[in-house]
Amino acid sequence: MNLRPAIAADIPLLMDLERASPTAAHWTEQQYRQAVEPGRDHTTRLVLVAEVTPLASAARDSRFSLVGFLVARHVGLEWELENIVVAPSARRQGVGRQLLDALLAVGREKSSESVFLEVRKSNEAARKLYENAGFQPTGRRKSYYVDPPEDAILYRRKLP
Repeated sequence: MNLRPAIAADIPLLMDLERASPTAAHWTEQQYRQAVEPGRDHTTRLVLVAEVTPLASAARDSRFSLVGFLVARHVGLEWELENIVVAPSARRQGVGRQLLDALLAVGREKSSESVFLEVRKSNEAARKLYENAGFQPTGRRKSYYVDPPEDAILYRRKLP
């Protein structure tokens, strides 16, 4: 598996992956374009994709090569994990952890103090991933999510 910065050509694939994951944050094409293309807004974002070499029989369909992505925003001395998605066929294979570890490494390289995020209370797999990566729950936002309504659990990890 290879991690690399996303490019504009990845946007349709990011959207396909995101739509296959009901618990992911759902963004518009314009929002992804602003995140991927430097200089589009005044926010520093990190958009990483995880890709695998496609099988010869699937080589004509590039969707098979992109198995996950992460979007994070640099806010002062912190990073906010805005979205992390892993293809259903690639879950529980370490893709999410590798993406998360890459974000933590960037945070340390930039001398950031912490990474924070929120996640649906019911998303046990994601919560386990974050807790195994050293994130600590710091609070709850009642009815933060809509469709369906649900609380958000807030997490933070301090960086050494």
